Amino acid sequence: MMVSLSVQLLVERITFVSSSSSRILTVISTIMADEEPKALDYVSEIVLKKRKNNEDWAIRRKEQLEQRVKKSKSDNFVIKKPEQFIRDYRDRESDLIKMKHRSKRPLKTSKLSHSKLLFIIRIQGKSDMHPQTRKLLYSLRLRRMFTGVFVKANDRILDVLQKVEPYVTYGYPNLKSVNELIYKKGLAKINKQIFPLTDNNIIEQALGEHKIICIEDIISEIANVGPHFKEVCNFLCPFNLNKPEKALQGKKKPFRDGGDSGNREDQINELINKMN
Repeated sequence: MMVSLSVQLLVERITFVSSSSSRILTVISTIMADEEPKALDYVSEIVLKKRKNNEDWAIRRKEQLEQRVKKSKSDNFVIKKPEQFIRDYRDRESDLIKMKHRSKRPLKTSKLSHSKLLFIIRIQGKSDMHPQTRKLLYSLRLRRMFTGVFVKANDRILDVLQKVEPYVTYGYPNLKSVNELIYKKGLAKINKQIFPLTDNNIIEQALGEHKIICIEDIISEIANVGPHFKEVCNFLCPFNLNKPEKALQGKKKPFRDGGDSGNREDQINELINKMN
């Protein structure tokens, strides 16, 4: 009797398990039948190649930047020899002595009546410059090479130009040169911010109290050296000029002796045309 009861219970369990599994399979098949098969995302071969090229380019660009940073750090670390320090010091002292000799020369004020307007271009300036010479160039707002400024010709300016003559060239610009410089290279500085001269509202806000409201008024004030010439020059940034290919040869001799520096008089307009 006990054996038959055990067999009967075992049969009932097997029947229950089989029925449960069949029900689970039925539910799973029903769910799978209800779901529609989704198509795989298709990516064209061109897009895949483009992605790979972009990744390769990004890796190459990163390596180039790392090499550039490494090279710049290595280039800045230069050990100068004692002879180089001595040479630099002697060059600076020689520049100071020459500047003092030039300052003792009498000023040639005979050509002041030719034009009251001067345009100065810085063409030199390296490690052989004495700090006093650099200070004088900074007073003219010529902090970099190939920058130019308009100034009013007077004894003080001519005295400064005589002291820094090997590093600058200057002359008398005509109306055409003034016009082209301001239109092509003119920039305004307002509250330590630089703006191009493309909006007359900026000019009117800064110089409206002097009755200068447009770029034509600025050109007229500069060319004629008007009563508000100083305010207009302070409003304009120094002009960043292009380096001429053959007009300058790097010679510190005066222009009248075949060099690059010094007074060019009316021939400054040719240099402006090449550098503008």
